[in-house]
Amino acid sequence: MNSRNRSQKSGGPTVTIQVAGKLFHGHLSYLNQLVESAAEYGLWPVLGLARLEEIDHPALAYLMAGEAHDFAIAACPDFIRKWMAHERRNQAA
Repeated sequence: MNSRNRSQKSGGPTVTIQVAGKLFHGHLSYLNQLVESAAEYGLWPVLGLARLEEIDHPALAYLMAGEAHDFAIAACPDFIRKWMAHERRNQAA
């Protein structure tokens, strides 16, 4: 089990990474660096998305793939949750 999963499952320390404004494909490498850095320090990363206003499909896929595996998501706007649900339904079909 990697350190990220250990922190999450043991109720260990967390760090919140606030994401505001726009989240696009070009931002993902930097965001992933932050997520990985948190894990290296034994922290479970939580992405705070309350102020996220715009997102593209690659960023949505990143959130979907990483949620509960590499990070948690807090305060996710409804439009993103709805888009995630839509994408999951399409993937299941």
